[in-house]
Amino acid sequence: MNSWFGNALTRAEAIDDWLHEKRAASLALLRDTDWPTRQTEAWKYTSLKKLEQLDFSDGSPAPVIDVSPISGLNSINLVFIDGVLQSIPADLPEGLTIMPLAQVPDEHQPWVLDQFAGVKPQQHLFGLINDTLATNGLVIDVAPQVDLKHPIHITQTMTAGNEAHCRTLVRVGAGARVTVIEHLAGNQESFNTSFTEYSLATKAELEHYRLALQSDAALTIGGSHFNLDTQATLNSTIVGYGSDLARIDVDISHQGEGTLAKLDAIYLLDKQTHFDLHSNIEHTAPNGTSDERVRGIVADKARAVFNGRIHIHRYAQKTSAELNNRNLLLSRDAEVDVKPELEIYADDVSCAHGATIAEIDQLALYYLRSRGIGLEQAHLMLNFGFINELIDQIPNAVLADWLRQQLSGRFTRMNEIKHSGQEATQ
Repeated sequence: MNSWFGNALTRAEAIDDWLHEKRAASLALLRDTDWPTRQTEAWKYTSLKKLEQLDFSDGSPAPVIDVSPISGLNSINLVFIDGVLQSIPADLPEGLTIMPLAQVPDEHQPWVLDQFAGVKPQQHLFGLINDTLATNGLVIDVAPQVDLKHPIHITQTMTAGNEAHCRTLVRVGAGARVTVIEHLAGNQESFNTSFTEYSLATKAELEHYRLALQSDAALTIGGSHFNLDTQATLNSTIVGYGSDLARIDVDISHQGEGTLAKLDAIYLLDKQTHFDLHSNIEHTAPNGTSDERVRGIVADKARAVFNGRIHIHRYAQKTSAELNNRNLLLSRDAEVDVKPELEIYADDVSCAHGATIAEIDQLALYYLRSRGIGLEQAHLMLNFGFINELIDQIPNAVLADWLRQQLSGRFTRMNEIKHSGQEATQ
């Protein structure tokens, strides 16, 4: 058994709290689970050697650092530093309840117990690990018919030498509307698992973001998982920078009729970073719609992995589902491994999937250069053009503008290394 994995199981056995039964069930599954290798299909292109080689048992206490909110975004801010929740605002809007996972009152425990590890599928190894180790986290309850005007912004920042496991549970009541931003940050040697489970009741609407902006030496594995009841709507956007090890699992389950789910994802990788995105969409009821668009830009010796699966069950007639993945390589040493899947058992559906991997259009680059545009700016324009379609459709204008600024800086960094060599060939 892998030493880190064995240590995690030992730590899990020592936790005894009100979630004990749920943790025990996941721990039993873990004991029967082998540590992934390259022969494990779900981990075929993602190595866990970086995690196996690190020991976070002597992590230092969480330092006092400033985690600034997104400028101009009037949000409800919740901050974790190395897995420790700093505080919950006292003046929450009416109809919104936010509780620390470790301090859920008795009257809320029944539905929390039902949702904990009940939305996230059991096949996720690190989801099970998070089940057993996550003592810190949040429980968010949005009452029926409540329309929250301000986004809930959850920031998780990791510092050097620390390990953290956080769980967030979000229940969106019937007819309610809410925006939730999961924001992960930090670039120092650390490891965290962060899993969030969302339950959307009838006609509920969720605008969701997962900003996986941990980079460089930060190791991060997590997932966002959604259950959609009748006529529920999900609009999700994922942005990933990649790091020495970065993996996100997304599961969307259409459990009621007439549901709608849009999933957009952008990943920007450079150096020798790694980013793995696995998505799984389950249509189990009729008249559901899924639209998934994934765009990736990969430079230097970075590696991107995308596995997207759409499963149409027998009784999910009149389903419309589309999956499109496009990748842009900025280096001959960069690598992208793509596996789109459609599994269809209904006969009255409209489904499509596709994937492409290409390089910068040299003719377009030449055209921009011939108009007096510098190489760096020309690359920036072409790169932004590749992903701008997804950014333009982000519902929150303030967040979209902030992301453009972040991505612009990221592109500049990604292109710097290439300019000298490419300049000589123009």
